[in-house]
Amino acid sequence: MAHPLRFAEDDPHLARVREICLALPEAAEKISHGHPNFFTRKVFAVFGGVVKGDHGSEEYADSMLFLPDREEREALLGDERFFVPAYYGPGGWLGINFRTVTPDWAEVAELADMSYRNTATARLVRELDARA
Repeated sequence: MAHPLRFAEDDPHLARVREICLALPEAAEKISHGHPNFFTRKVFAVFGGVVKGDHGSEEYADSMLFLPDREEREALLGDERFFVPAYYGPGGWLGINFRTVTPDWAEVAELADMSYRNTATARLVRELDARA
């Protein structure tokens, strides 16, 4: 059975996340479990999330899930905008909730970049570095 879509195609936050993520080398998008997923060989960002024990809530539907550097994870968790998402959290992932404050899109781009670097192949990371 297919999962119902858990996003609005015309969501302006999704449009910005999509623009940021798809600008990375060989990044693509697919819908999985009702959410837009951005990936190369592995997923590096997801638009929308839930927290453990509250899967029906829309509270985190307007968010981006990402895989931070291990040493940055605890610091990010000290900020109210960040949360541990269900399913992804045990793997070290976090989410940034766009409903808590107006998103700082430069910061969102840095988080997507960090997650990309943590999941992409060495060749793709070199390609990203060559763009700088």
